[in-house]
Amino acid sequence: MWILFAAGSALFAGVTAVLAKCGIRKTDSTVATAIRTIVVLAFAWAMVFVVGSQGEIRHIGPTTLLFLVLSGLTTGASWLCYFKALQLGDINKVVPIDKSSTVLTILLAFLLLGEPIGLPQGIGVVLIGAGTLLMLEKKSPAAGRAPQSGSWMLYAFGSAVFASLTAILGKAGIQGVESNLGTAIRTGVVLVMAWLMVLVTGRAGAVRQVPRRELAFICLSGVATGASWLCYYRALQSGPASVVVPIDKLSILVTVAFSRLVFRERLTARSAAGLALIVAGTLAMLF
Repeated sequence: MWILFAAGSALFAGVTAVLAKCGIRKTDSTVATAIRTIVVLAFAWAMVFVVGSQGEIRHIGPTTLLFLVLSGLTTGASWLCYFKALQLGDINKVVPIDKSSTVLTILLAFLLLGEPIGLPQGIGVVLIGAGTLLMLEKKSPAAGRAPQSGSWMLYAFGSAVFASLTAILGKAGIQGVESNLGTAIRTGVVLVMAWLMVLVTGRAGAVRQVPRRELAFICLSGVATGASWLCYYRALQSGPASVVVPIDKLSILVTVAFSRLVFRERLTARSAAGLALIVAGTLAMLF
């Protein structure tokens, strides 16, 4: 049964980006992030009560709380960049760049925290880096469509950089906090940050103008994220982490497959080779 939950975790994680892109065709990405975070926050705290760690919040020290807030700010920045990248670019280009945060985390941990890089991690870094570069090919616009701006790439890399900083902050200063509780607190910070961004940028009025269809997709993307978390936790309860984690990491294949079905985004031979290297590099890091 645990393998079904592991597959469910990958499936829900994979469709999250597709559902999100369906919800930001006309809706501003910052507004969409703010709305979606409400749903994600509900799931985050549901996970806290599932594992029974809500009582530990009283024992969080000031230093750990500071790092939780800082990591929440970097998480929020990552999400805002990610949704903007999805709005401007193709899913099968944005998601692989976002996944490169794993490489950045390893390199930053080596440079800032002095963590050694083992042979599997080194191989993974090289494979993911090479795969990401292969997927950055310039695509000719389809007939009748305007050329795609390169700004999506800046937002995608911004998402990866801030995601890696979130991990580094977690390694540096978040100690003695149950992971689900830490995620819930960080998500609360993201919620405040996202809605402040909506207010500061003068987009508050746009919240009431979100089309119902897109609002449904935005909320569903939040539900998909929460469902992925629940399935992942349930799979780890009864299944070996050495198998559950690799299955979950294959969510990128689900995302690319659904982007082909829903948005007709095709992979060239070069991009397919890059995707294969990213998957191989991700799996290599788990050994």
